[in-house]
Amino acid sequence: MKKTQHLIFTLLFVSQLTNAQIGNRSWSEVVNNKNEAWFDTDTAKAVAENVLLYQKDIGGWPKNVKMQLPLSDGDKAELHDDKSMDETCTIDNGATSLEMKYLSRMYKHNPDERYKTAFVKGIHYLLQAQYQNGGWPQFYPLHKGYSTHITFNDDAMVNVMNILKHVATHDGYYSILVDNETANECEKAFEKGIKCILETQYKQNGVLTSWCAQHDEKTLQPAGARSYELPSLSGGESAGIVLLLMLVEKPSKEIMQAVDAAYAWFEKTKITGLRVESYRTPEGLKEKRLVEDAKAAPLWARFMELADNRPFFSDRDGVKKYSMMEIGRERRGGYNWYSEKPQEVLNKYPAWKAKWEKVK
Repeated sequence: MKKTQHLIFTLLFVSQLTNAQIGNRSWSEVVNNKNEAWFDTDTAKAVAENVLLYQKDIGGWPKNVKMQLPLSDGDKAELHDDKSMDETCTIDNGATSLEMKYLSRMYKHNPDERYKTAFVKGIHYLLQAQYQNGGWPQFYPLHKGYSTHITFNDDAMVNVMNILKHVATHDGYYSILVDNETANECEKAFEKGIKCILETQYKQNGVLTSWCAQHDEKTLQPAGARSYELPSLSGGESAGIVLLLMLVEKPSKEIMQAVDAAYAWFEKTKITGLRVESYRTPEGLKEKRLVEDAKAAPLWARFMELADNRPFFSDRDGVKKYSMMEIGRERRGGYNWYSEKPQEVLNKYPAWKAKWEKVK
């Protein structure tokens, strides 16, 4: 009896706490909530209803939506009427992958068949969006402009491939299981994605290095996006790609070579003795500066020259500068010009290399 009362009290507390705070959280924080008990609450179920409403008929979701926020009856009616309007469907900024993860976490606690149906529809959306060469565009159906490029930016393609890997192997990451035919389709799509990754790894003077945030969907060469996102080699996005390659069981010779080369490139391009400091100006504006710090973790530039790995930066005019402090405050303070993510590759590489060297 006491255990039951304690459980009820805990659920009530979690629900009340979330109702007070959930609106201030990012959608990613809501999806990745570490408190499993929360997914049993009425609040979580209400959010799931929103997620179902935001899904388009084609199976994808829009980006940059705080799906936990309450919807008016008018909002709900509009979303329902717009389900066939699929031009907002995307894999950018975690869209579609976050919603699928949320539905899976809900299904584990509340096996509502609507959650499973929406999740499976999301899988088929991702399968449909894949190019024949194995890559994924930022938006599908396709838009005009740079969003048609194969998109590694912000781990978009990596997020999709991780979903497919989990679904194909029935490894338990998602509570929702699919039929064998769908699982086989996911496996084939994953393998095509790996082939695309290997074919887009950039060769610098004949030596494999890393990847650009996006690659032309036809030539597979590094491509630009927004005016300040020029063709380049990318520290952060390349790290996500390599970590995905390191998850492949029994990696091929080509995968081993790709990871080895990327590891060597990360070692070559790391920046030590500096850290990025964020602060606010007296006027309250976001600002960043580089500070010398012998104990700082290694950094990698977001954009590096294709020819020689030299870090560069730019304002919205697209003019290259070779110091973050040379660009204007708006872009300097409003963009992540450096990443620490490649350090995760450096940390995991020795064990990965030793494991698969033994297998060979």
